[in-house]
Amino acid sequence: MELRQLEYFLAVAEEASFTKAAARVFVTQPCVSAQIRRLERELGQDLLDRSGRRVELTEVGAAVLPHVRAALSSMKEIRGAVDDVTGLVRGQVTVGSVASSLSRQLPRVVAGFSERYPSVEISLTEGSTEQLTEAVRSGRVDVAIVGVGSDPPAGLDVVMLTDEPLICAVGHEHPLAGAGTVPAEELEKHSLICLPEGSALRAAADAAWRSAGIAPRVAFEAGAPGVLVELAARGLGVAVLPEQYVRARPQSLRPVDIAGPKLRAGLGLAQRAGSRLNPAAGAFHSHARALLG
Repeated sequence: MELRQLEYFLAVAEEASFTKAAARVFVTQPCVSAQIRRLERELGQDLLDRSGRRVELTEVGAAVLPHVRAALSSMKEIRGAVDDVTGLVRGQVTVGSVASSLSRQLPRVVAGFSERYPSVEISLTEGSTEQLTEAVRSGRVDVAIVGVGSDPPAGLDVVMLTDEPLICAVGHEHPLAGAGTVPAEELEKHSLICLPEGSALRAAADAAWRSAGIAPRVAFEAGAPGVLVELAARGLGVAVLPEQYVRARPQSLRPVDIAGPKLRAGLGLAQRAGSRLNPAAGAFHSHARALLG
C-alpha cells in the first residue's frame, strides 16, 4: 500500500470523478485508475462503484475513507515534525481566496513568498466563502481568504484581515441617490442586488434583515462584486457592499447608509481549527498575514 494510492482514492471519493481527481493530483486519469485498482486488489475489496455516471463509494470504501484521511493527515504531521527539526521549508501549499480587493494583492504576496521559499510549490484556487470553508475543513485547501460575518465559520481558526461596515449603493439616477440615509424598512420597497447565499456578506445582510423584522426582495445575485456594481450603476436595484468599496467608485455609485441594523462583514485568513499547518503552509500563513493584515 502506497501513500499515493491513498491520495488518489481520497481525490476520487471527494470529486466523484476519475477525471476531476486526476486533474486535482496532477496525473493522468489512467494512472489514477490503475493505482486504485492495485489498492483494491491488495485489500481484496472494491472501494468504488464505477457503474453509474458518478463514481460512488462502496460500503467498504465508505468505511475506509475516514482512515485514509487520518493516515494522510498523520503523514503531514510526520513530515512537518521532520522539517521543523531540520529547519527546511519545502513541499506544497494550496491557497484559496474569495474574489475581493485582497485577492487582487495575492500575486504580490505569492511572488514575495516564492522568492523567499523557492522550494515550495503553490497552488491557487478561487471560490465562494462556502466552498472555501468546506475545502479548508476537509484539508483540500491549507489556507484561504474567506468572508467573515458576525459569526466565524465553524471548524476554522480565522485571523481577521479586514472588518468594515456594509452599506447600500445605487446608481446616480436611482430614487434613493440623494437620500444619504434610509430606514431599513425602506429597502422592502426596492429590489436588492446581493452576493449569493453562502457568502459571508450575504449571511451578514440576511441576519440584519431578520433582526430588523424586514424581508427585502433580492432581485439579482452575482458572485463577483464588480457585477453588483454594474447592475446597481445601471439602476437595476440597491446593492449591498462594503463601505470602502462603494465610496471608492463615485463615478458609478452613490452611497446610502442604513438607519437601523448595523451591517458589518470582513475578510479573514482561515485554517482548519485544531490542526497544525505543515511548514510550507505555516510559512505562507505568516507571510500573508504580515502583508495583508
